Amino acid sequence: MNQCTSSENVLDELLALLKLEKIEENIFRGNSQDLGFGNVFGGQVLGQALSAATQTVSQDRSAHSLHAYFMRPGDPAKPIVYDVDCIRDGKSFTTRRIVAIQKGRAILSMSASFQIDESGFEHQDVMPDDISGPDSLISEVEMARQVQDKIPASIRNQILCTKPIEIRPVNPVNPFAPEKEIPERYVWFKAIHKMPDDLSVHKYLLAYASDFGLVSTSLRPHGKTFWDPQMQVASLDHAMWFHRDFRMDDWLLYVIKSPSASKARGLNHGSIFTRDGRLVASTTQEGLIRYRGKS
Repeated sequence: MNQCTSSENVLDELLALLKLEKIEENIFRGNSQDLGFGNVFGGQVLGQALSAATQTVSQDRSAHSLHAYFMRPGDPAKPIVYDVDCIRDGKSFTTRRIVAIQKGRAILSMSASFQIDESGFEHQDVMPDDISGPDSLISEVEMARQVQDKIPASIRNQILCTKPIEIRPVNPVNPFAPEKEIPERYVWFKAIHKMPDDLSVHKYLLAYASDFGLVSTSLRPHGKTFWDPQMQVASLDHAMWFHRDFRMDDWLLYVIKSPSASKARGLNHGSIFTRDGRLVASTTQEGLIRYRGKS
């Protein structure tokens, strides 16, 4: 799927991409989207894997966590098969193991856990109070248009076209002239149109969106971006926890911090808040940040 379609259809196309086709009991197939970088976007495989698992779980249980390893790059020209292993159905929790397969080989392995709705103790981190709101910011697409002459012609259309999820960075980095900065990234995002009232759909779309910008945060202190031809950047693993209900068609703030980089890997933690300050999800990801140039 190429994302450069009309703005009226691009979100519906993404939701259809994540919904999947059931081809056998506990086996699903999904198409791939081409974002112009040669490999399947990791968030697509995360979202589709969670969608596959969700379709094997009773509706009274909702995803509360996932843990995934990216094993091989995916081919955006080929579909992906998701094999779900229903390893446990308990009184309160359900566990699924999902393997994403392409060309006969695993490209992702994920475990996902689901829970019945329960009440309990409540506390959370506080959302930063000095962050600019989304209304005062411009989108990543608008920023890209300001430097479009520097974007390779082969991917310029994919970068500049309307996206199903609008992203408005609070502290953007110039990808072609980065400066060394603290390893923190703040970004607002939301789906561009109203979505159905199905929480599971919002969760697997958030899983999709949660991969945007995580690994790149660990490059900020080093003055590098994934656009640097001497950088090899890839997601290695991804963990996510869903804390509270939310809607992807309302603004969410992604607070990302990188506490460590070593041995060509960068570690990143993310907290996702609603506009009124509720912490709805947390993420952790380690990524490959291999520099092939001279130090």
